[in-house]
Amino acid sequence: MPEFNRLAVSAAGYGGIVDENAVSFEHLLDTLKRASGALREAEVPFVLGGGVAVWAHGGPETEHDLDFFVKPEDSERALEVLAAAGFRPEKPPEGWLYKAWDGDVLVDLIFDPSGVTIDDEFVANAPLTEVHAVRMRVLRPEDVLVTKLLAMREHSVDYEPVLEIARSVREQIDWDEVRKRTDDWPYAKAFFTLVDELELSA
Repeated sequence: MPEFNRLAVSAAGYGGIVDENAVSFEHLLDTLKRASGALREAEVPFVLGGGVAVWAHGGPETEHDLDFFVKPEDSERALEVLAAAGFRPEKPPEGWLYKAWDGDVLVDLIFDPSGVTIDDEFVANAPLTEVHAVRMRVLRPEDVLVTKLLAMREHSVDYEPVLEIARSVREQIDWDEVRKRTDDWPYAKAFFTLVDELELSA
């Protein structure tokens, strides 16, 4: 399948609920350039994930945070690099990610997500993609869905973001792969009931 390159800001193609904590998409992209440039200069491998990764593959704009996946052994270094670049570092109690703030924009440094191992293979398998005129490794839509579905817990179930991904880039998704990788997870099974009934996975 041909690579989809994002070289400039374009209008969102899918509506959503207004988030009072949202920031402008242009601001997100400015932070993306700063953060990715600092990590690249420091030779810290990373993969762009989350909503901006989906946008890079042709999905809608997002007004939420930036997700960078880094190897566990690189997580401390990544946080130090962003702090040196002027970001405000934060180590939350969850234990699977660090945070760095660029003003109102949050960058999540994810190093131990549920059900996924961040290692050299994970980084190498992420395709190189143009994102706002910067070439970087970006999660495939399948990987974004898998990480989001496996992160769901009883008190943190929200299907709106994953349904938005399913609707906006459904033709790029290998649905059999996502089913196989999330087969044992009940929240993923509920998600597939929805996408099948909505005929998004056909």
